Amino acid sequence: MSLPSIPEPAKLIAGIFLKEKNLFPSVARLLTERFGAMDVVSPWFPFDLTDYYESEMGAPLSRRMMAFGTLIHRETLADIKLETNAIERRFMRGEKRRINIDPGYVAREHVVLATGKHFSHRIYIGKGIWADLTLLYHKGAFRRLPWTYPDYSRSDMLHYLKRVRDKYVQDLRDNTAFPAPS
Repeated sequence: MSLPSIPEPAKLIAGIFLKEKNLFPSVARLLTERFGAMDVVSPWFPFDLTDYYESEMGAPLSRRMMAFGTLIHRETLADIKLETNAIERRFMRGEKRRINIDPGYVAREHVVLATGKHFSHRIYIGKGIWADLTLLYHKGAFRRLPWTYPDYSRSDMLHYLKRVRDKYVQDLRDNTAFPAPS
């Protein structure tokens, strides 16, 4: 018989892509006000592997990743996605988004992203949100899966996420980045 167990906390990440890079500081401020200080921020990555969002947001698009210092309970991911959706709405122009925020988390074993879009490999986690198992960690590196988004398969993105994972493992050792249960 398997016994229920609570997983380790995870490191919250958010991928933000947009055309107007000047919006990033305002978006980052709102995210840090809600989720705590950033501790690993990426450089800008080109978001040029799909044109799916260009009719809504324009081109060229760029992505920047943020990792937060405070670790999260994994079961809060659906609520976090709903909150980032609300932040996206604050920046809309008419019916068009100007920013897209993809929250997720890094754990020892994988990267998971939250999405409102159902697909065969995604697991429903409540409140209209699905969890996308995006990358697996195996033999010292993140490995892509057949459905991994192309921009999460880039070597520079994988390098960034490995840095985030290294910081996460250190946070667990230090046991300082996780709030006591309320």
